[in-house]
Amino acid sequence: MSNYFKLKEYNTTVSKEVVAGITTFFAMSYIIFVNPAILSLTGMPSQAVFLATIIATVISTLFMGLFANVPYALAPGMGLNAFFTYTVVFSLGFSWQEALAMVFICGLFNVLITVTKFRKMIIKSIPISLQHAIGGGIGVFIAYIGIKNANLLQFTSDTGTITSINNAPYDPAASVDGVTTVITNGGIVPALVNFTQPDAILAVVGLIITILLVVKNVRGAILIGIVSTTVLGIIFGVVDLSTVNWGANSLGSAFDELGTTFMAAFGSEGFISLFSDPARLPLVLLTIFAFSLSDTFDTLGTFIGTGRKTGIFSEEDEKSMEEGSGFSSKMDKALFADAIGTSIGAIFGTSNTTTYVESAAGIGAGGRTGLTSVVTALLFVVASLFAPVVGIVPNAATAPALIVVGIMMMSSFKEIDWNDFTEAVPAFFASIFMGFSYSISYGIAAGFIFFCLVKIVTGKAKEVHPIIWGATVLFILNFVILALI
Repeated sequence: MSNYFKLKEYNTTVSKEVVAGITTFFAMSYIIFVNPAILSLTGMPSQAVFLATIIATVISTLFMGLFANVPYALAPGMGLNAFFTYTVVFSLGFSWQEALAMVFICGLFNVLITVTKFRKMIIKSIPISLQHAIGGGIGVFIAYIGIKNANLLQFTSDTGTITSINNAPYDPAASVDGVTTVITNGGIVPALVNFTQPDAILAVVGLIITILLVVKNVRGAILIGIVSTTVLGIIFGVVDLSTVNWGANSLGSAFDELGTTFMAAFGSEGFISLFSDPARLPLVLLTIFAFSLSDTFDTLGTFIGTGRKTGIFSEEDEKSMEEGSGFSSKMDKALFADAIGTSIGAIFGTSNTTTYVESAAGIGAGGRTGLTSVVTALLFVVASLFAPVVGIVPNAATAPALIVVGIMMMSSFKEIDWNDFTEAVPAFFASIFMGFSYSISYGIAAGFIFFCLVKIVTGKAKEVHPIIWGATVLFILNFVILALI
């Protein structure tokens, strides 16, 4: 074991790696509760997503540890699962099977750009400020979803600004039965709730608990926050245990439900349906691009941000990654493991699997090799025994986790020079618009468009990489198509 993971070379021991693996597990294990809560909104079976989450996490994390020998763990990414649910399925109208098909393609695309020099072109084409804006913007988006899921907001809509109900033009004189969707424009006004709702109060208590634990640097703070809030919900009657079907939420039933999502991406409702309408092809390609862009830069930022100071990735390794092809560096291998994880997750039934920034917790505890990842993966196997618990975790318990993770991700904003208006404008639209438009891809589109406009006005159009120009054209074309549909 010592020779395989080169423990002496990296000045570490088995005990340090085990502790680091446990630390990473507790830092990121909230995903086994949060991911099913988000993806099940699309109609996917919650228990199937729970099991798919664990399987994708275990396989990809083991691959990361055994192949790349670096202390990083992977799981379905926060932000990417929100994009899957709220943008791809809810906003764009794709089925969850079609969304899984796009995630699988995204994984293959990421593999392709990892083993060729095209990856370097993409990485270098996106301005650093926009990379940070995208990371921070995803934090805004996740935090906003958490605030909404906590039922802390209420929205008042002026009837004069309602444009459609159930996707049909709104007629004030007509009676509408079975209302499912109401679309309004600027007449909707958000406000805080009056805190008479038990679930909103529980969410606030859970948020306070989670924040205090994180501030005190308690290991597993987010998971402890979720469990504590759920227990309080049970004690005060917000969670009704009598409604839980413990038989249906067993590990056996989770495997039964997994049959619904396993390979669903390749069925008639997946790939076949996705490419059956040529008119949707530009939208499909843009969505895959948005998946890939977020996944790629989230992963790269995690590697560089945590690996440079600790020596996991040296400057020589980063240079080799940028200039070489194939698996010429540890970072190449790690990126390959990350890309493979995305496709594996799609096969079993979950959104993009990505490298978790929470791996920094294990690295901070001394993890330096892939043994840390192996320990984390084995702990997720044990976590599969918690299948019955998933059904009783309320949104009020997972919402604080979303808010706290969103806050953590917003640290990327500090790297942006907000005093430089030419840099601040694209960064603003790329980040803040993710929350305002409830879409990561639209935020990226706004950032790219205004980046190009600023460069044109300032006479620096030649500084814009051809890939950015191409993506901007595709984004604008997408908006034109949506307007004409």
